[in-house]
Amino acid sequence: MALTAGGDRSAFQTLYERCSAKLFGIILRILKNRQKSEDVLQDVFLKIWQKAGSYDPGQGRPITWMATIARNRAIDIIRATRPETTVDEPGDEEEMFRLGAQDAESVDVTELESLRFCLGEMKEDDRNYVLLAYYEGYSREELAERFDAPVGTIKTRLRRGLIALRTCLEAA
Repeated sequence: MALTAGGDRSAFQTLYERCSAKLFGIILRILKNRQKSEDVLQDVFLKIWQKAGSYDPGQGRPITWMATIARNRAIDIIRATRPETTVDEPGDEEEMFRLGAQDAESVDVTELESLRFCLGEMKEDDRNYVLLAYYEGYSREELAERFDAPVGTIKTRLRRGLIALRTCLEAA
């Protein structure tokens, strides 16, 4: 990442080769459209190239930083195109796993099965909040409006859901 921040095109190409499949998967899960996802992936890598100097290793791994950029960009696209009266229910977990299997070489079946198991073990409300936020791309504010609850309550429920998911995944 430091070399990319310094303008090293070869380092950036290596970064792209190592991370593009994972970032594409994140974007595709949110947008559910391959063509849009490919376009957004290019936008994401342009932003990574431009902002690489702002990456702080003390805040986490580079892939986490890049995944946040990808997720936020995909959510921006969803927000720009979503009708105001959306009433979708959380995504079908089976669909999530099929989308994750698009690049079979990079999929760890054990991790997917663990995720499937842990989502199934969660309380339904917690699972719905987590899936709507991290799979469907809803913001906390949108969830608060949808469920007629304060944003602070949504934050608490999302945190509780993520803790339950993480605890289960660590035990799996």
